[in-house]
Amino acid sequence: MSVTLPDGTVQKTGAMRIMINMMASLQTQYPANYVACIFDASGPTFRDALYPDYKANRSPMPDDLRSQIEPIHEVMRLLGWPVLAVKGVEADDVIGTLARIGAEQGMEVIISSGDKDLSQLVNEHITIIDTMNGKKRDIAGVTTEFGVPPSLMLDYQNLVGDTVDNVPGVEKVGPKTAAKWLTEYGSLENLMAHADEIKGVAGENLRKAREWLPKGRELLKIKTDCDLQAELPSLPAMNSVALGAENTQALGDFYLKYGFKGLAASLGKKSAAPAVNLPATGQMDDLFAEPAPAVSAVTQKKYDTILTWEAFDAWLAKIQAAELTALDTETTSIDEMQAQIVGISFSIQPGEAAYIPLAHSYPDAPAQLPLDEVLAKLKPWLENPAHPKLGQHIKYDRHVLANHGIEVQGYAHDTMLQSYVLEVHKPHGLSSLAERHVGRTGISYEDLCGKGAHQISFAQVEIAKAAEYSCEDSDQTLDVHLALWPKLQANEKLRSIYALEIESSESLYRIERNGVLIDAQQLSNQSHTLGQRIMQLETQAYELAGQPFNLASPKQIGEIFFTKLGLPVVKKTATGAPSTDEEVLEKLAEDYPLPAKFWSIAACPNSKAPTPTSWPSWRTRAQAACIRITRKPWQSPAAYPATIRICKTFPSARLRAVACARHSSRQKAKNCQRRLLANRAAHHGAFEW
Repeated sequence: MSVTLPDGTVQKTGAMRIMINMMASLQTQYPANYVACIFDASGPTFRDALYPDYKANRSPMPDDLRSQIEPIHEVMRLLGWPVLAVKGVEADDVIGTLARIGAEQGMEVIISSGDKDLSQLVNEHITIIDTMNGKKRDIAGVTTEFGVPPSLMLDYQNLVGDTVDNVPGVEKVGPKTAAKWLTEYGSLENLMAHADEIKGVAGENLRKAREWLPKGRELLKIKTDCDLQAELPSLPAMNSVALGAENTQALGDFYLKYGFKGLAASLGKKSAAPAVNLPATGQMDDLFAEPAPAVSAVTQKKYDTILTWEAFDAWLAKIQAAELTALDTETTSIDEMQAQIVGISFSIQPGEAAYIPLAHSYPDAPAQLPLDEVLAKLKPWLENPAHPKLGQHIKYDRHVLANHGIEVQGYAHDTMLQSYVLEVHKPHGLSSLAERHVGRTGISYEDLCGKGAHQISFAQVEIAKAAEYSCEDSDQTLDVHLALWPKLQANEKLRSIYALEIESSESLYRIERNGVLIDAQQLSNQSHTLGQRIMQLETQAYELAGQPFNLASPKQIGEIFFTKLGLPVVKKTATGAPSTDEEVLEKLAEDYPLPAKFWSIAACPNSKAPTPTSWPSWRTRAQAACIRITRKPWQSPAAYPATIRICKTFPSARLRAVACARHSSRQKAKNCQRRLLANRAAHHGAFEW
């Protein structure tokens, strides 16, 4: 995310928005009277004097992030948060000191951070939460994650070291060994007292580290006794870090300055831009304008779990009569080619949905309707194009149902594709769409099945919980569609692009299902033609510049454009250098020949087509295919991209290319070719193959 400031500087804003969202989430989940937002101060700390190589391997902060630090400080203060950056110590030390003071007064202290080093602070009053991934590190959480309690975390870090901060530990001692030793000996001090008893290379390395470990411990230990009187004169009373009131006027101005129009609108400022509406004229408002927060219109939910034929028949009648039905499958795998159905849900209006469990297999699971019989009864409806259907990422569900012998017809809408067309720069997952557009939240897959090694399959989820989750998905999909579809209907150009996306999804489904026929000779010819054209354009660019230069180097391009040729500076980067991005090239190309030549080069595909030698042999073509799909120029508006590249790995069992080694007989190959050409003919209007 970025915004162009009045002086022409392009200011990145992504980190600002993340911080604003994180603080809002934090205050919602953990409301508090005393708060502080703590940053590292510039300059060295006591650790640098103690160990000159401390953090020596860290890369400098990227300029795009560095330019956002001061605005982040500003907006935190406007939100009412005290901001601290104390010289000579690190942010962790200030956090540790404030956490200790609060805990000693019996306060419940919440530290929001993803830094595992802070785990050494955790106790019965201090908990660490990570708002980015939902992880919680209390005493039990730390013990489970690291194998030692918080009271031993400093010993643990001392043994393992910290590669991020360039603090060595004991050579070749990893987390498992460190946890094992500390569990056995109770502390690092006791471990070192028995170091001579540790056998093997690990014991030898432990003894070698004896002199280093005290210094390493000093580097790794978070200070809890920083002198903060100059910054917080009220300490130990917490008055200096009391949460203040938002400065609404200044906050609104800040949001507008950095392009957060939705946030400004939510403050009720008259000057704030309203939520994005797409008028019938076809003109779009700012694509990156932030909409006002959505409020859910669904006040009650009615979710049914179908375990009897009577209930099934009742819902079958409902979806047969419905104008549009949202459909969602729950499966055994995220690999659509391998996935088998565990359950199916439907929704015909927001707040109302039903789930049919079909293959839940946990102990004492209730009897479920037979999967084959249910699919056989649903098949006529699923394969009838006269019954419009809706989904979130419909291509996945089509593959899943095709695995069971059902070719779904009548998919009219896909909320994921609607989001791509309307807001390509934002997340397109259902949970994000539901929260953004209809103000609804729900159960995550991780909440239901767990994470990592402890994750269970969907078939092991209790039916009551699975029904709530799946019904919620189909329900929210329908609700989101009802919010997004009117915006597409109101804009003819976007509606055309959406129609093309739906057609593309259909074609991609058929490609993934049936495979592709590769014309190696045509690709070779394209490669040669493109190569010659690009070389010709590059030579012409060198002549216009008066010298050869690296066309892929923004620095060299800038030197040629603005220093040697004296072209006008259109805008600047965050570092103040003249920008040479696509927008600048397009603007300069209107009046100057060299930028126009660059624009011609950019219009060419940015790499030549693969040569025949880079393709798999015909015997291994069943394993992978890389194709280029080109829109016919007379069928697409000029604004459409010239090409779409698709790189897809196909499981060998699914690829049906004519040249597959699997097709040993000529007749099978001919049959396959006929099917492939039939698929191609069905979509010849959209693509050139």
